[in-house]
Amino acid sequence: MPVANDAPGVDIEGTDADAESGDLPINELFQSLQGEGRLAGVPSVFVRTSGCNLRCWFCDSYHTSWEPTHDWFTVDDVIAAIEEYDANHVVLTGGEPLIHDSSEDLLERLADRGYHTTVETNGTVVPDAPIDLASVSPKLASSTPTPERDPDGDGEWADRHEERRLDVPTLANLVETYDTQLKFVVTGREDMAEIERLVEQLRDTASTRVRDDDVLLMPEGQTRDQLEATRKAVADLALEYGYRYTPRLHVDLWNDAPGT
Repeated sequence: MPVANDAPGVDIEGTDADAESGDLPINELFQSLQGEGRLAGVPSVFVRTSGCNLRCWFCDSYHTSWEPTHDWFTVDDVIAAIEEYDANHVVLTGGEPLIHDSSEDLLERLADRGYHTTVETNGTVVPDAPIDLASVSPKLASSTPTPERDPDGDGEWADRHEERRLDVPTLANLVETYDTQLKFVVTGREDMAEIERLVEQLRDTASTRVRDDDVLLMPEGQTRDQLEATRKAVADLALEYGYRYTPRLHVDLWNDAPGT
């Protein structure tokens, strides 16, 4: 498998590869700093799978969802590529990595090797695998690709996305099973009522305590300019509601460059 050299990361591209030739559709694999959440700033190897069961209009990994690109690789090859880097943290991300059965095998084998694993997930799938930190990003109504927001301009995903984007029992299961951070992409104050309502539903449903510190507000924005317009408003909301603010460190450092 290609691995990064002097560049921030290497895109692993391909479109209609035969799934029988490998286990996981890999869009890119690279080392960088974790940009979001509790572990922001920690050197990590990122394994980005392609494919997603949702279609957020603001998706910052467009080539894993709206126009997925990838090559198929075996779990052995993915492990070998990870081991080329001097990092103890691995972030499995996407797209939605947990829609792939082989992600469970990869997580099991990473745990056996002593890696700390973070899984970036939309919270619609509960895996049967060890995860050190489930970074769950429930999708709010503001994520739905309505015709006026759809990158493709037709809105054909709007109904499917809306039907699938939230599953409270599944979210509660994740919270009960794993150390979890709830990371909400915030587009504005209008998102807060839904966040508050969902947090209360989880507290009523899950047997595990959901603390305010477990709820992270993250400004929407794929570029430095976009974040500049949203970060202060979201930081102010975190202060007002008593939740945590999370930066998007990788955007601040490298803007929207791939492999970061």
